[in-house]
Amino acid sequence: MKMVSYFALLFLLFATLQYCTAFGTHQTEALFKPKSQNYSVSAVYTFGDSTVDPGNNDYITTPFKSNFPPYGQDFPNHIPTGRFTNGRLSTDFVASFVGIKEYVPPYLDQSLSLEELMTGVSFASAGSGYDPLTAQITSVITISKQLEYFKEYKIMLENAIGKEKTEYHIQKSAVLISAGTNDFVLNYFLVPIRRRQYSIEDYQQFLLQNLRQLIQSLLELGIRRIAVTGLPPLGCLPFVITLNSHAFAEQGCIESYLTVARDFNLRLQAMLASMQMTSVGFSGSRIVYAGIYQPLIDMIQNYKSFDAFDLMQVLRNGGKDVVVRG
Repeated sequence: MKMVSYFALLFLLFATLQYCTAFGTHQTEALFKPKSQNYSVSAVYTFGDSTVDPGNNDYITTPFKSNFPPYGQDFPNHIPTGRFTNGRLSTDFVASFVGIKEYVPPYLDQSLSLEELMTGVSFASAGSGYDPLTAQITSVITISKQLEYFKEYKIMLENAIGKEKTEYHIQKSAVLISAGTNDFVLNYFLVPIRRRQYSIEDYQQFLLQNLRQLIQSLLELGIRRIAVTGLPPLGCLPFVITLNSHAFAEQGCIESYLTVARDFNLRLQAMLASMQMTSVGFSGSRIVYAGIYQPLIDMIQNYKSFDAFDLMQVLRNGGKDVVVRG
């Protein structure tokens, strides 16, 4: 299979898994069995929030932790790992599918071996976002600090295997970026600071500019394959609906939040397409968009077709069956 085709397949899988894990760990594992070891991807690195954080927040001082039940209830031995989910993250499934490893570990875990480090780690932090203020509000790791950790990681590899091998290894790796939800839900719409500084359109551009800088920095550091997920249906998040009592009474998602997510995703797709066209100076680079909005909204609105739970019924039960992500 050609490299471009394999790359497209890999991140189609990533986008699919971002919403497919809503079915539950057992169903998802049945759909995506791991492949035998292959060398099309040398490592998987992730940046962003709880959707790709396997436990970095366990190693910092923050209230945004998930090292307690019911998190991890479908993990081996039912042990919480710091992942904001009942089992594996979508990035764990991707790493397993391409034959790298079963789980992408948190970079801040000091017990990781050189082999574990080389095959990929996550720099993500639950509660973070493209806006540095978001991470300050939640006391977690900013995106810029995550990038600094990657630079630190690259120097560590160079010291272990040499600069030339490190550059080759990094170029064959894949980066997955997933963030943005917290910027709107925990920052812009909850805390008035950014609303006083930016209109919603200008704030979206502010976030995208920060993301652009992250992608540009990764390209300059040798990364050549990058996938970025769009926003989910923000107006259907249990936290958002709960904060808006009128929406809860009406038992529906909040359209204004849905509109923001759709608009942001359109802007994001346009930016990534533009960056792909202008990245000719970085040979072999691929920058792709992984859309999760439509599959998720389809699942919420047509849950019976997916053999999934009724979101509004869960909310009426107080959200006790929902594993919250940040």
